[in-house]
Amino acid sequence: MNPDRASDGWSALADGTRRAIVSRLADGPQAVGQLAAELPVSRSAVSQHLKVLKDAGLVSERAAGTRRVYRLNPTAVAALRDQLDTFWQRALTSYADVAGQATKESA
Repeated sequence: MNPDRASDGWSALADGTRRAIVSRLADGPQAVGQLAAELPVSRSAVSQHLKVLKDAGLVSERAAGTRRVYRLNPTAVAALRDQLDTFWQRALTSYADVAGQATKESA
């Protein structure tokens, strides 16, 4: 996943409905109708949200007869997780630096 797409992934996940779709797809591939049945939005709205997620590279689709079945793209999700882990490690390092400085100042 390229860095530009990673920012698209974070933007796509900013919407609560899209996060709910991703959460459901984490349990396994589903068709639009299945997703819409579990969400408080129309089937058309689910399709629009899936397009955003697909454009961000977070989901892929395949034809199954007349239906489209969507699944998470594990590579894209792993890239977002790697970014989040990097942010987390930087925050912990920064916190440790501040805590160490406060300890030195009070001694």
